[in-house]
Amino acid sequence: MIFTALNTLFLMIYLLSAAVQYNDPDALPWVVIYLLAAGMCALQYRTPRQRLLPRALLMLCLIGIGMLLPDVVGQTSLPEIFASISMQTQAVEEAREVGGLLLVAIWAAVLSSRRNPG
Repeated sequence: MIFTALNTLFLMIYLLSAAVQYNDPDALPWVVIYLLAAGMCALQYRTPRQRLLPRALLMLCLIGIGMLLPDVVGQTSLPEIFASISMQTQAVEEAREVGGLLLVAIWAAVLSSRRNPG
């Protein structure tokens, strides 16, 4: 029951994240990532032992985080990241992207390692 509630919460978060990308200059890849993450959650209702999509998304996110993180570390602070929804600097934008990838990676890791459905 808790798992289903969390899965539904992440599904809604990913759909909302895809929806708010409309003003992002590089919206398309992010919409795709968030919709794939939402699809990963939706699949859990029908085929809870499905591991391919969660593992693929986990790897994609870890690669993306690894590519973005060197440009973010030491370049921005948490208050700057959350101060405004508009783009402040490239480092702030990339830090937010790392956060989005981390949000997808966390639930993908849970789904990848989950043994018992239900």
